Amino acid sequence: MAIRIRELDDAAAPAWDRFVRATPEATFFHLAPWARVIREAFGHGTHYVYAEQDGAVVGVLPMARMRTRLFGDLLASTPFCVYGGAVASGGEAAAALEAYAIDLQRRLGVPCLEFRRRGAPDPGWQPRPPLYFTFRKAIAITGDDTKDMERNIPRKQRAEVRKALKRGLTTLTDGDVDRLHRIYAESVRNLGSPVFPRRYFRLLAAAFPGEHDVTTVLHEGRPVSAVLNFHFREEVLPYYGGGTRAARGLAANDLMYWEVMRRAGAERGATLFDFGRSKAGTGAFDFKRNWGFAPEELHYCYRLAEGASVPDNNPNNPKYRLLIAAWKRLPLVIANLIGPRLVRGLG
Repeated sequence: MAIRIRELDDAAAPAWDRFVRATPEATFFHLAPWARVIREAFGHGTHYVYAEQDGAVVGVLPMARMRTRLFGDLLASTPFCVYGGAVASGGEAAAALEAYAIDLQRRLGVPCLEFRRRGAPDPGWQPRPPLYFTFRKAIAITGDDTKDMERNIPRKQRAEVRKALKRGLTTLTDGDVDRLHRIYAESVRNLGSPVFPRRYFRLLAAAFPGEHDVTTVLHEGRPVSAVLNFHFREEVLPYYGGGTRAARGLAANDLMYWEVMRRAGAERGATLFDFGRSKAGTGAFDFKRNWGFAPEELHYCYRLAEGASVPDNNPNNPKYRLLIAAWKRLPLVIANLIGPRLVRGLG
């Protein structure tokens, strides 16, 4: 039978997610619940479509449109996610989904269509200059903490983890996204970035009830760093994390990520640690390399309307330097009030 492109609805969501979970090229960010999270947290229109053949899902394409006065107009697969683009079981379905996306861009009058690819760039699409890299590595956790630490993380990072433990730092793993958000908000303000709304974290927790947890590091009973983790197939993805000003001197982040790795392997059978994306030339990029992860370039690909250019809404852009410097000096309460209004255009 011919392939048909259909819009995702509640009735089709289970079949969509079964396809994603069964398709190696698909990622956690292709799952259907992201559509509702993006709509309700940021107010963006979502365009999640799937290819159907003979009553079965044979391809999926999640998309959302970010249109703001400050940061422009972008149809992306997928904003607020590291990976995206069409995933299909065959070339015909993949071509049909790509054609649908290009036609949707034309119908909506969006100047820029973006696919966020982990593998190769899409043929015929305009690539962006290298900027984002992902960090993924196999892990092997057996339950012997000493041997597991030696097997999975470099010597320097092992020393930092041991320092943290000698300082009496402890860890807690639960689902408390509100505690996480308090730490995360302070962390991103200190970096000069606007914070996501607390509602976004709550929506993510509700959307993936069995596939998320929060790891927190405490010093003398007070939280100093925390990270929201996602669990997908045999992967663990620490996604939104941060620390207070005290965290770095305490080696709290090193202990935090070791605890994420250790628990995911021991309790969930994870065999792959996805450290997420970072921009080249940043402290986060160097931190992940120091943990023994090799950077892999992400291929963000574009279809541009006449006169449009590849978006450059990132902190490395010189035009944002003064804004970033000023943001770092804002009182936290003001940054938390203004930040969610800005960040909706920075997915």
